[in-house]
Amino acid sequence: MPHFFAGDELGAIKSISYAYGDTPKEWKATSTVLVPGPSDCGHSKTVQKLAVHASGPNTLLSAARADGSASLYQVQQANNLSVVHEWSETRLKQGQRFVGLSTTEKGVYSCTSNGALRLTKPGQEGAEPSSSSATLPMRLCEWRLSSDEQTFAYGGDEVELSLWDTGRAFSQPTSVPPQPPSEIKKRKRGDQLLPGELWRAKNVPNNHLSLRQPVHNTALTYLQPSSSASHQHLLVGTANGNVRRYDTRAARRPVADWKGVGKTGGVSTVEKGPHEHEVFVADRGCTLAAVDLRNGKIVYSYKGLAGAVTSVAPTRSLMVSAAQDRFVRLHSIFAPPAEVGQQQEHKGEVLDKLYMKVTPTVVVWDGKTDVIDVVEKDDDAVGEDEVWDAMEEAESDSEAEGKPRRKEKRSRTT
Repeated sequence: MPHFFAGDELGAIKSISYAYGDTPKEWKATSTVLVPGPSDCGHSKTVQKLAVHASGPNTLLSAARADGSASLYQVQQANNLSVVHEWSETRLKQGQRFVGLSTTEKGVYSCTSNGALRLTKPGQEGAEPSSSSATLPMRLCEWRLSSDEQTFAYGGDEVELSLWDTGRAFSQPTSVPPQPPSEIKKRKRGDQLLPGELWRAKNVPNNHLSLRQPVHNTALTYLQPSSSASHQHLLVGTANGNVRRYDTRAARRPVADWKGVGKTGGVSTVEKGPHEHEVFVADRGCTLAAVDLRNGKIVYSYKGLAGAVTSVAPTRSLMVSAAQDRFVRLHSIFAPPAEVGQQQEHKGEVLDKLYMKVTPTVVVWDGKTDVIDVVEKDDDAVGEDEVWDAMEEAESDSEAEGKPRRKEKRSRTT
């Protein structure tokens, strides 16, 4: 059944598993504390990012906290963690935070809002742990690694969406030597790419008053894998509530700019869904919606949310969200209509909500267990019942003579 990991404001990491209840639409959640939060550290240990890597029987979970500490765990039997490696990001300063975390076979990538990028390798087969670092621009709000690790992307406050080659980023010097003012002006005029940078977005045109529009990218995600490092499809959410789609091969400006998707306080989260043309968008109010990537329209929104959603974790058939009202919710999800503009037949809803004593900050799927196989088995069972209900029990002619024919259900043993 679906299994997730959640981090909270006091530094605890919990395991959350879901199972069917007494009725088909009822779900039961089981929460287990895997890493307790320190009682005397307050919010300095807040879990800001979680990342999972599932490969075969092994599952690795990494966590980054507000004080700059980070940990890599080995997941054992879903409800037990063992520490593989712990380290600290010394370049993280007061008032800054982690904006990206990714766990891979190679190691753990982390990035902070002041541009401190790091690849930490825990060491295998007796090898010593090692790390590589790089420096990116400051004032970042979000950082994402591509599924093949070849590229990463970031955006932020007055930081345009940018695409980088991962290997080249770590091969460059960690500090850039100062340049004469004349050279800086030339680079700005030419909009020259930084070493390791493959592509950088260009600001949207001025508004109707001919005023420059501020750049404030608050969330981003990759939309699909690509065989070419320089050709990527990216989706960005902004502080003014817009959602923009970029094709790095087509143009530097967005190929689509959908306004007002985030209703309150701008977009806080964007996440690609399991279905084609599907993405989930949350704002800093109480909106969590499924959006059709073909036209930018909201397909459906989830009801009953009383706090801003800070993190979502879609699986192949369900989705879990963490919100500031201290609830972790389980959601049903449905694909957008086959044709653009058609009416949506099925809309997602909240299937279960689990109250957490401490506000959850981030939630991730374990990447393995899901409900899709169970649902398929249940559908087969329902179809078998319908066949038996439609059949009449065979009777001999002598027994049936003079008696009305009747249908009898044949019971199934499970």
